[in-house]
Amino acid sequence: MCNAGCAPQKVTDRAVHILRLTIEFQLPACHSLKDKRRRLGGLREKFGSKPNIAVTESAWHDIHDRANWTFVIVGENLRIIESLQEQIQTYASQSVDALVTHSSREYLH
Repeated sequence: MCNAGCAPQKVTDRAVHILRLTIEFQLPACHSLKDKRRRLGGLREKFGSKPNIAVTESAWHDIHDRANWTFVIVGENLRIIESLQEQIQTYASQSVDALVTHSSREYLH
């Protein structure tokens, strides 16, 4: 907000990058949605609290032994976005009680 006599602020055009990362999981011997949530819940807890990452289970909601999660990472710095994407993929493949069967990434902007 500018009162009388103040100079207008300069607005700069900064590129904002948006990366969509989708990871598909197989959950062997998973027979309930409660077990599925327990086994994959760490993804939301670890990455859902970050201000520049949106996390959602994006498909196969009612299938017990399959999961599809999408992460949208937004930022101005490509190195930070790439680092976050690598952290997500490493965590998904090493710390989640599921098998990663496929992952894809796409820059939307």
